[in-house]
Amino acid sequence: MSQAQPGFIRRFFGAIWGAITWLRVALLNIIFLVIVLAIIGAISGHEPFVMPDKTAVRVAPQGFLVDQLTYVDPMSKILSDDSGPTETRVKVLVDAINRAAKDDRVTTLVLDLNYLLGGGISKMEEVGQALDNFREREKPIIAYADSFNQNTYYLASFADEIYINPLGAVFLTGYGSYRNYFKDAIDKLELDFHVFRVGEYKDFIEPYTRNDMSAASREHNSQWLHELWSTYTSHVEERRNLPVGAINNYINNADALLADAQGNGAELALTSGLIDRKLTRVALKNMLIERFGYDEDQNDYRALDAEHYLAATEKEITPFQDQVGLIVASGTIVDGEQPAGTIGGDSTAKLLEMARQDDAIKAVVLRVDSGGGSAFASEVIRQQVVALREAGKPVVISMGSVAASGGYWITAGADQVWATPTTITGSIGVFGAFATAQKTLNKLGIHTDGVGTTELAGAIRIDRPLPEKAAQVIQMSIDHIYQEFLELVANARGTTADAIHQVAQGRVWTGATAQEIGLVDQLGYLNDAIKAAAELAQLSDYGVQEVVQPLSPGEQFMQSLLQDVRIGPSHLANSLVPSSLRATLAPLVQPFALLDQMNDPRGLYVRCNECIAP
Repeated sequence: MSQAQPGFIRRFFGAIWGAITWLRVALLNIIFLVIVLAIIGAISGHEPFVMPDKTAVRVAPQGFLVDQLTYVDPMSKILSDDSGPTETRVKVLVDAINRAAKDDRVTTLVLDLNYLLGGGISKMEEVGQALDNFREREKPIIAYADSFNQNTYYLASFADEIYINPLGAVFLTGYGSYRNYFKDAIDKLELDFHVFRVGEYKDFIEPYTRNDMSAASREHNSQWLHELWSTYTSHVEERRNLPVGAINNYINNADALLADAQGNGAELALTSGLIDRKLTRVALKNMLIERFGYDEDQNDYRALDAEHYLAATEKEITPFQDQVGLIVASGTIVDGEQPAGTIGGDSTAKLLEMARQDDAIKAVVLRVDSGGGSAFASEVIRQQVVALREAGKPVVISMGSVAASGGYWITAGADQVWATPTTITGSIGVFGAFATAQKTLNKLGIHTDGVGTTELAGAIRIDRPLPEKAAQVIQMSIDHIYQEFLELVANARGTTADAIHQVAQGRVWTGATAQEIGLVDQLGYLNDAIKAAAELAQLSDYGVQEVVQPLSPGEQFMQSLLQDVRIGPSHLANSLVPSSLRATLAPLVQPFALLDQMNDPRGLYVRCNECIAP
């Protein structure tokens, strides 16, 4: 092949890619224009909305409860056939419920839980706090679904009345933590998996080095799982006026109890006191219409959806000059710029810097919902937290479902750290891991040879064995980062590195226990942390300003239209692989997908694999 040919090929494919990009942008603009015209036409044909004197508010969360919606490129969504699970922001639900509680025009809250998939007990508790606030105003809450899973039932238990379909059931199983282990598979492939870590309980890498759970991993995972389950059962039993142990009895004796109910799950839920009535969809609809009136346009009972209610009452909210800035850090921590739903070291640091430079923002709440990731990116973010404090702006951490390992690292240096009682936190430890495949390649007849100027030249290659000297260098780096971790936490908590080491070593704690051992300051939810930040800044009248990366007007518009849709990372794979097969393979692929997210420049990670809140 001549030297000119490669250049021609690059120009040829470059031209094709340029044409594809142009067509993509053109199509997006056309779709955007069509949608704008359609909305203008729809708006022009309707009278302005007027809040009714009396109304119910319908809260119908979809998919998973999250602190931050995952960013979806509008064109990718439009062109994708992925109809995967949606996301609902916890803050939107909480704001709507709290506003409705104080609004005399709102008489009742209706929880439609048919489309909620989960979100973890911590987020359910946060929404539940708002529901309790609503009930304290002597306003009733109605919850219904065809069936309830463990997550949706926990949220339903906050209601005064719970309804289920006669063919439905309440599916409760308890909490568990089970993983696939790949050591035998790795051995059969003749891969050498090199692991470097500090912390007896740092079990992120166990699936690649063992065929079962270690004793240390079993010990600490069992502890926090039982703590969370105790919270679940005690709170449900208290709210439903059930005897202590009723939920465990419902699960552990499910076979006998279901036999007594002749296999009828709905009847079992009713006789067990978990629900109040069995109603068909037709009967439920008629009952709600009788209570709240008939909406001819929707052919349903009369109620305002939570999002509609928030939008309709937004103009009634008094603006404030002083603001408490809210920054959400949700997802895996990775280096560089990242979209919403992933914590980028650079992008999150920029948000903190924006808050520091905004004169209207007098204090900042950093909401953390992360099991960690890159040690370097975590430190980049933490340094901006320190810079905010040095600028005279208080910083309060609000932990979500998970704030562990790197998620805990970025909290060090704040004025106060708040966790929910069921937050998963701690996991103070460090690891690094990678595989070499020289044996596998040799079997295939592929060999590696060459020369280098030093003993470490070409030391870390997938096709060569790892030299002992290189292994020592990596382990010493891991040890150093762990010591840095201990010291920055010790300085933040006002104690010694040795004292932190006793509760560190990769061990995971619930928020309630973390407060007892001094890893967090207070227990509470996001609104509690916002109030604490305002008090530190000596604010009496203030608003809450979310600090986000600015989008273009077109991106904002399209994102608002698509905000209920969450797309997985592999649209092409999803379209080619049947959904049943994807569901089967997902648990096997997940550990390797996590490895693919890791881009720390030094290959050092503070990540908690087991920290997926139930």
